[in-house]
Amino acid sequence: MDNEIKTWLFDILQSIEEIESYYENKERIFKEYIFDIKTKRATERDLEIIGEAANRILKKTPDFKLHNIGQIIGTRNRIIHGYDKVSDDLIWSIVINHIPKLKIEIQLLIDE
Repeated sequence: MDNEIKTWLFDILQSIEEIESYYENKERIFKEYIFDIKTKRATERDLEIIGEAANRILKKTPDFKLHNIGQIIGTRNRIIHGYDKVSDDLIWSIVINHIPKLKIEIQLLIDE
């Protein structure tokens, strides 16, 4: 695998692990997330990094196989350009439902 792509995959993995670290040793409760501004902003920043890395991968290798790569990039764009339209529900859903799956997929790609 190309070294740049591998670097970007590691960037994605690092951001996923950072998101996970915000919830280490505590239950994931949406109501707490809503009122924790620092965690919200940190999570959004990590999602921006994930989306930017995915965008770079896709620009370099347009046929790169990463599940939901378009949605990952779209989320990044929404956070950056439409910050006022980013809902807590959307980000929370990504953290709970999509980040764990993405982590597995990224780890498999790195291990290839």
